[in-house]
Parts: sequence; structure tokens; C-alpha cells
Amino acid sequence: MLDLNFVRDNLSLVEEKLRQRGMNPADVLKDFQTIDAERRQAITQSETLKAKRNQASEEIAKAKKSGQDGSAQILATKEMREQIQELEKKSVDADARLREILTALPNLPNDSVPVGKSEADNVEARRWGTAPTFDFKPKPHWELGKHLAVLDLERAAKLTGARFAVYWGLGARLERALANFMLDLHTGEHGYTEVLPPFMVNSESMYGTGQLPKFAQDLFRVPHGEKDLWLIPTAEVPVTNLYRDEVLDAAKLPISLTAYTPCFRSEAGSYGKDVRGIIRQHQFQKVELVKFSRPEASYEELEKLTHNAETVLQKLGLHYRVMTLSTADIGFSAAKTYDIEVWLPGQGLFREISSCSNFESFQARRANIRYRPEGKNKTELVHTLNGSGLAVGRTWVAIVENYQQADGSVIIPEALRPYMGTDRITQRSV
Repeated sequence: MLDLNFVRDNLSLVEEKLRQRGMNPADVLKDFQTIDAERRQAITQSETLKAKRNQASEEIAKAKKSGQDGSAQILATKEMREQIQELEKKSVDADARLREILTALPNLPNDSVPVGKSEADNVEARRWGTAPTFDFKPKPHWELGKHLAVLDLERAAKLTGARFAVYWGLGARLERALANFMLDLHTGEHGYTEVLPPFMVNSESMYGTGQLPKFAQDLFRVPHGEKDLWLIPTAEVPVTNLYRDEVLDAAKLPISLTAYTPCFRSEAGSYGKDVRGIIRQHQFQKVELVKFSRPEASYEELEKLTHNAETVLQKLGLHYRVMTLSTADIGFSAAKTYDIEVWLPGQGLFREISSCSNFESFQARRANIRYRPEGKNKTELVHTLNGSGLAVGRTWVAIVENYQQADGSVIIPEALRPYMGTDRITQRSV
């Protein structure tokens, strides 16, 4: 969430940044200026009346001491008290309306973000490796998974419905191997602390990272007594909210955490997209990277976090590119985002496998996550960052498609062989 004073003092900048996002400022800001003016006027009038009431109370006390009749002043203070109550109610109502506007206001793109009208205006920052060549036509993962009997979408549909998957044998082991490999890499070489959070969170947590109220339709809600719980769409939510309403020790920043969790998304609005295979699922597993940083160091930390995610693909020998998202394509809470896209030869395209974002103070303000700079009494908001390190299912897809052989088997990358106990996935006996 943006700061009220910042929006008030920089309204033209906010409007321009909204236009860069492809939004009409009037649709988002609505009657912000009018409500803000009414609120400030109500507060000013209330404070003026309080001063007059206090003065009148002193005069009443003096009159009583001198034996004079103070009934007129008493009646005047009663009227002022009623006026003050009405003005305070007006101010509270205006506060609520302003908060509603601020809650729906997206983060402002950083000046380094390319301005664009759609995802077509995303800019390639770099790429690594080369695409594999085949002397046969490469198959997509859903065909390979069915041939090897390691990916079962039909039985998953029987169990639950569309957009779920069952993994068998070495297919299941590959998923587990990838998660362990990623966690070992991030905790061992990159210095992250592993955390295992709950897979359900309360509404306050969803609000803190920006999923609520705007994206409620994209979430799975679990009614629980008088309060709702939500299945997490990403470990970003519980891990970031670990420090909600806390003041962090400045000496410990940056704090770098990693978590392996399932993720649950209703994918509302995406029906008809990626219906084949396991690219877009209601449940998938992911290793998440989360950072809490000093504001002045957060963009350096974004580069480090993105590199940490890239290292997974490099060690697996997978061709990828890094895209800087344009203003029209960055998420609601993000100030800047890099998408890492891996090459999938069975589909002949690059596919996002990680989004690495700096949210600056946007989430920290919503979740009230602060730190106290050395030598200062006043606390400040931290900057939060996160990125997939990586989406395990999509990495599974990338390995199966990139390392497929003419006979339909799949070679296991060397980095994963200690976790797999084999160097190849062959057809499973059913």
C-alpha cells in the first residue's frame, strides 16, 4: 500500500505511473482529492471546536467559583460536543473511504522499469546456454509422461478434477529430488534460512502481501469458524507475514528465507489456457525465496535473488532467458519484476519458471514490518522481495522435455543424480 501523504503530495506522479500501468487514474483514485479535503476540513474544524470548548469549560469553572450562572456556557459546550462528535464521525468515514482507495491502488513502477502497453513490451535482459538440438521431433511433457507412465492426469481428474496431477515412480522422485536440490543449493551456497510455514493462512496475512481484497477470486477459501482461512497461493504469503507487526533488528538485515510448499490457485480467468499437461495447475509445488532488506540495498538484493534463482537452471544445464517486465505486465504489488523463462523444446517456446520482484515498502506498509536504523529512535519500513527458486513442476517439465531421448527415456542431469539414484527415467511397468 502507498503512503497517504505520499499520494497526496505526489498526485501527478501517481497518476502518471498509473497511466504507465495502462490504467485510468480516475478509475483507481476515484474522488481521492475531494474525500481527502473533506477529511482535513473535518479535522481542522473539530480541533478548532475542541479549543473553544476547552476555553468555555474554563469560563464555566470560573463562573461557578464566583457564584454566577453559567447555564448559557454549559448549553454552548453541549452543542459544541455534539458538533465535534459529528465532525469526528465524518473524519472516520473519510479515513475508511481513503483506505479503501489506497488498498486498491497498485504499487508504482520503479523508474528503471520499461514503459509498455502489454507483455510484448517486456525487455530481454540476458539469456544463458543454448537450446538442445534433436535428430527427432521432440515431444511435449504430457506425451512423454504418459509414455513413461510417470505422469497421470486421468487418475488425478478422477480424484479431484481438472488441473491436478499424479506422479508415479521416478516421476514422483524427480519432483522430490528437485525440491531437495533447490533447498540444499539455496541454504548451502546462497545463505538462505529454510522455513516450513503453514499451508493455510488467515485473511490478515493475505492482506499483508496484497492478495486480498483484490484477488479473492484467484484463491481457495476455507471457512473456519468465525474466520476464513485461505490455502496459500505461494509461500510468499506466510513467509513474508512471519514478521508482520514486528520491528526487525537492523544488524540482521538482509534476512533471506527459503521455503518449499504446495501452492493452491483457482486460476480464475485462465480457463482455456494451458489445458495440456501441468503448466497451469490448481495445486503445484514451489521453492520460494524471500528477502527483507534495507530500502537503500533492496535493488542490489533483487539482482542477487534473481541470480540465485538462475543458478538452479545453470546447474541443471537448462537454457533460459531473463525478461524485465514492462509497466503493463508487472504484478499489483511489485515495483520491478524479472521473469526467468526456461526453454521447452517439446512446445517450442520459453515459459516463465520464476518471477523475482522487489515490492519496496508496499507490502511492508500493509503488513507493518519495520526496522530501526542504527542511531535512530524512529522506525522505518523494510523493503520486501521474493521470487521462485524455482517452481518445481515447471522445472520437472523442463527436464523431461530438454533431456528426452529418441526412445522416449529421459536423461537425469548430473546435479540431480545423487538425489535420484539413477541417471535415466525409463518406461515404468504399470
